[in-house]
Amino acid sequence: MTSKNYISLRGFYSLQSELKHLHDVERPRVVETVSWAASNGDRSENGDYIYGKKKLREIDRRIRYLIKSIKTATPVDFLKGNREESPVIYFGATVWFERGSQNLEKVVILGIDEIDSEKSHVSWVSPIAKVLFGKKAGDKVLFRTPSGEVHLLIKKVSYEQIR
Repeated sequence: MTSKNYISLRGFYSLQSELKHLHDVERPRVVETVSWAASNGDRSENGDYIYGKKKLREIDRRIRYLIKSIKTATPVDFLKGNREESPVIYFGATVWFERGSQNLEKVVILGIDEIDSEKSHVSWVSPIAKVLFGKKAGDKVLFRTPSGEVHLLIKKVSYEQIR
């Protein structure tokens, strides 16, 4: 990963917590199960052994990913210094906008490892975030999508604690 891997402080601590849990709790539990299953003899038809080895590979893959993400992460405390009356949109912003004449929509611009469509969390490298960066409430922006151009009217920008 050659570019920055910006992440919120909460997201950074969440990755660290997941890594610790996988390394200290999940992996030892699965290793114990695999060890027990291996001691039962024939491994070719031993479901506990086969499933356990598969689970162990998944855990190890996730641990490697988390270590790499944490190592390359640049934690950002976006709550610091964003107390302006009309803040500019950057990493950590919660943005409410109208798409054409449709209802109000919201996005929260966070790190790549924090994407959550149910909470409207988008990555800072997403097309919508790139279009919004540097803008303020009241600005109109043109957002090009595969289905055509869409005009967005930014209604509100804030920096708040992530839930």
